[in-house]
Amino acid sequence: MSNKLAFFAAALLLGGCATQQDAKPRSASASTSSRDRVAEPWTGDPFPSTYHAYPGVPTLVTNVTIYDGEGGRIDGGSVLFADGKISALGKTVAAPAGATVIDGTGKWVTPGVIDVHSHLGVYASPSVKALSDGNEMTSPTTPEVWAEHSVWPQDPGFSRALANGGVTTLQILPGSANLMGGRSVTLKNVYARTTQAMKFPGAPYGFKMACGENPKRVYGDKGRAPSTRMGNIAVDRATWQQAVEYKRRWDKYEKDGGDAPSRDLGMDTLAGVLDGKILVHNHCYRADEMANVIDMAKEFGYHVTAFHHGVEAYKIADLLKASDVCAVVWADWYGFKMESYDGIPENLAILQKTGTCAMIHSDDENGIQRLNQEVAKALAAGRRAGIVIPDEVAWEWLSYNPAKALGIADRTGSLKPGKMADVVLWNGNPLSVYTRPDKVWIDGALLYDAHDPKRRPVSDFELGQPGEGDVK
Repeated sequence: MSNKLAFFAAALLLGGCATQQDAKPRSASASTSSRDRVAEPWTGDPFPSTYHAYPGVPTLVTNVTIYDGEGGRIDGGSVLFADGKISALGKTVAAPAGATVIDGTGKWVTPGVIDVHSHLGVYASPSVKALSDGNEMTSPTTPEVWAEHSVWPQDPGFSRALANGGVTTLQILPGSANLMGGRSVTLKNVYARTTQAMKFPGAPYGFKMACGENPKRVYGDKGRAPSTRMGNIAVDRATWQQAVEYKRRWDKYEKDGGDAPSRDLGMDTLAGVLDGKILVHNHCYRADEMANVIDMAKEFGYHVTAFHHGVEAYKIADLLKASDVCAVVWADWYGFKMESYDGIPENLAILQKTGTCAMIHSDDENGIQRLNQEVAKALAAGRRAGIVIPDEVAWEWLSYNPAKALGIADRTGSLKPGKMADVVLWNGNPLSVYTRPDKVWIDGALLYDAHDPKRRPVSDFELGQPGEGDVK
């Protein structure tokens, strides 16, 4: 079998079986309106009949240190998963008949890493103009575009994030040139021929917004609004007002009948946000601008799920907590432009101490491969400042809190019985710079094994390229 045929065979098996955990068909019910239907996951799945749990052999990993993703730790523990789900974990877990038993002495087990801010697939590698599909920079508001329609499943970044970083789920966002950049999509990090086969079953859509320097620079330099921060808010408010009126017309039609209003794809997305079905992920650096956006959200009746980058989130940690808004931040990436100037490495630790929903993110095809190390840096900075957070609690920044921000914490993000078996076995302490994934399972399917060349994935785009070797 040729290299490329082998890759596509794996994609058929894993994309078809491993990604569709007990999901239900994504068709709308008969009572769902034509407008509401667009807030549901895209219905173009190529293999709707393959929605079932991965029928793998039960796997028991023993003698490991477990971080359960929700702040719990088990030393010398075991975790069992079968049929794509976590079955049990604890000090003593019996192996069922026929189970694969892995002795993990000296190793750690965690939930898979979840990156809530990635552009893999839409700004794919190699970084050439032909693969730059992440930002529709033709208008300051483009709510009608969907990131999934740009995602290239063969982006080599996906396999690198899996093998080097233990990333099992990621949100792909449009870029931040626009005030309203369009819909995001949540993917499971599995091999597939189509984006639809990678999609996390039943995950809500996100909506990318941006404030600050990017939109005012991009459009101000074109001699059009917005060119200032007040222009940013003005354009946003005018667009939200249109959305409120659009939703009102549809609500009236759904209640009273009559002639259906004209459909508008961008307004459909904004109406989905106003209905609470689409989650807002807002690029924002400065504390004052985050506060302005929270006020705007209250004015028009929507909720901001998370501020991304959040370099100054520590300044308003109490406001974020009171507003039920998550902060998505870096460990120490700041100072590269004026709005990111006032960052501090203690940001994450302060947010955690305040009780704010907080997490790490990459926004980078290289950074996504070492998010565990980024958390280690943030953890160390907090401890130097006297904010002592246990390692197992800090793992919430990598799995459970991101799952909450994506609306999927009931299915993944922690090692709890009944949740998806998205599991990483690390070859040492996962907060050490020397540690790498030993094995990675998604929905119980072994997708990466450092000891098996057949489980060291590469994109089929790279197969046969210099340095990639031959897949036997």
